[in-house]
Amino acid sequence: MTSANVLIIDDDESIRTACVQTLQESGFRTQAVDNGSHAFEKINRESFDVVLLDLKMPGVPGMDVLKVLKRENPSIPVIIITGYASIDLAVEAGRFGVFQFLCKPFSPEVLIAAVEKAAKTKRNALEDSCVFMALNEQPPQVETVVGQSKPIMKLMRLIKQVAPTDSSVLITGETGSGKELAARTVHRLSNRSRRPFVVVDCGSLVETLFESEIFGHVKGAFTGAVDTTKGKFEIAHGGTLLLDEIANISIRVQARLLRVVQEQEIFKIGSPQMKKVDVRIISATNRNLQEEVNAGNFRNDLFYRLNVVHMHVPALRERREDIPVLANCFLNQLNRNIRKTVTGISPEAIQLLEAYQWPGNVRELKNVIERALVICERSSIGPNDILLGPQSIDAAEHQPANGSLAEMEREQIVRVLKEQEGNRNLSAQQLGINRKTLREKIRKYGITVD
Repeated sequence: MTSANVLIIDDDESIRTACVQTLQESGFRTQAVDNGSHAFEKINRESFDVVLLDLKMPGVPGMDVLKVLKRENPSIPVIIITGYASIDLAVEAGRFGVFQFLCKPFSPEVLIAAVEKAAKTKRNALEDSCVFMALNEQPPQVETVVGQSKPIMKLMRLIKQVAPTDSSVLITGETGSGKELAARTVHRLSNRSRRPFVVVDCGSLVETLFESEIFGHVKGAFTGAVDTTKGKFEIAHGGTLLLDEIANISIRVQARLLRVVQEQEIFKIGSPQMKKVDVRIISATNRNLQEEVNAGNFRNDLFYRLNVVHMHVPALRERREDIPVLANCFLNQLNRNIRKTVTGISPEAIQLLEAYQWPGNVRELKNVIERALVICERSSIGPNDILLGPQSIDAAEHQPANGSLAEMEREQIVRVLKEQEGNRNLSAQQLGINRKTLREKIRKYGITVD
């Protein structure tokens, strides 16, 4: 069982000390405060899986702390610890969703059992609502983002506020952090959810084909145009269009895109006829668009049209408390796909995952769990099954001890490209990076792909 983060709120120092010692010896992370004000400070700075709360405290009453806790973080299980239990008190506290009552004095075994049960309930609820899994796959039909960290909870609140509107959204974040899934969640919670969600990868289309791809063309508009085709805007009519890696489009295409955003009308290539479209536009990028505007690479007017609402998807290293839940989400999903029955991930393996920097973010985490699941020969994934970074077992065995990280990375990329016979899409998936990143690394290391 992975460790949970427990907050203990009690003015009795002996109770606080006993709870901290008992829970830490059982593998839990703990923090303790002696009043409600200090509790609010802790909760505003950090995320907790379980809260132990005394109702009878000086200053801010425990019942007021409970009300604020459940209003701001309704998913946190709260265990009431009190020496003044009564039916009236239980009824009043129960209205706010108290997980359990513990009457003082209680034994260490009772405390541990209650906290373990609460932590398991919280973790199961998060895993059941897993959306930020299965990057590159059809997302599950649920409406919540998995995670308990403050950045993710803040993102989900913003998504729920913005989704019912038709405002344009700009989503930023590192490669693999889950920008497309954030966009899909906006669409799923919107009034357009029954209409198409269409993705345009602006980073993979050459400029000569980009306009045909998004606006469509008529038969005979250019050499090879043997049929009249719909563009992405037409296909997304009534729904949502995601312009992924928006920073990659040229200034000339930006001018045409600006008109569509402003007027909601398109012209197919080769056609003088205007066509109205009703499309919500969501853009995504791993670059700073404001800096691109300042450098003259992106139109200022288009930037402000796209950036009506800005959402930032945090990097995985910025929300490490979500790693155990995400890892178990991927494990459950991949167990079904690979037809294995690995039941869990050991605490030592989780510690390795939490300590890693995750340059490939959530996509890389899924890749690591899949590799671990494939090679795991026991009932749970252990630290020896976790392979982090670009090297593989084979690469590590043949790499000289003084080899640089860059040399190791180059060798790994070459090996995977050979295995996939030069197929960049499959190679990028196996390496846990996207096609654009692979293209940049191939150019960086001077690799010739035959």
